[in-house]
Amino acid sequence: MRILATDLDRTLLPNGRWPADDHAIELFNRLTVENDITVVYVTGRNPGLTDEAIAEFGVRSPDILIGDVGTSIRHYTGDGWKAFDGWEEHVRRRSPRWDANIVRKAAGDIEGLVEQPRERCGPFKQSYFLDHDARGGILASVDARIKGRYDEVIIYSHDPQSGDGLLDFLPHSATKQTALEYVADRLGVPRAEVVFCGDSGNDVFPLTAGFSGVMVRNADAQLVAEVRAALAANPALRVYHATGGFMGLNGYYTGGVLEGANHYGLLPSPNKG
Repeated sequence: MRILATDLDRTLLPNGRWPADDHAIELFNRLTVENDITVVYVTGRNPGLTDEAIAEFGVRSPDILIGDVGTSIRHYTGDGWKAFDGWEEHVRRRSPRWDANIVRKAAGDIEGLVEQPRERCGPFKQSYFLDHDARGGILASVDARIKGRYDEVIIYSHDPQSGDGLLDFLPHSATKQTALEYVADRLGVPRAEVVFCGDSGNDVFPLTAGFSGVMVRNADAQLVAEVRAALAANPALRVYHATGGFMGLNGYYTGGVLEGANHYGLLPSPNKG
């Protein structure tokens, strides 16, 4: 089994400010089927928002959806999304002090945090907006109030489209990284043989966790800097940064995903059939 895992927004989906290749999604849909690749979406979107992306952009349905920033895992079937057996029990066992309601209360009066709509939160995810330019002081307050108390991980990222700072509190056992590790282990695929593609700050953990990492050409500066630091500390890590050129694609978004998949041998080069 060969696994191609990818973030959605501004990674697989061309919904940023960079130019997109008109036929890249069509190629992605066709080549992943022709080469019998198991496709995993690893995204902050929930199933409903993922369905909207599939309809809007024409990307294929994944075989597995790791959604809500890694806190949920589902199979895709003809009848819709089905829960991935054992995941919730695994998270509760590994993060016994986690409680989203308690985290919500602890963060409730931290100045500068604006809670995201409840449909973007859940039993394993509590999320906020904040002013990116004021993040230093806000994140210091967050660390003082919450860090290390609730079996949590605190993930900050920046949305270059809206300009918003995005803050997620998750159980430390339920992130994009740990969810993809869980899927790989359940499917019996060594982690080094799983290709993961990303573009922004909340992709740094899976990109530097021992998978075969891909940063699309439009990866943001925060992510690039963090990945470079991780590579300097551990040269054994594998992370490829797309530059364009595979099948004439420019390396942004879907083109970068396909380029990375080719780099690691999941997709053949054009001259090899």
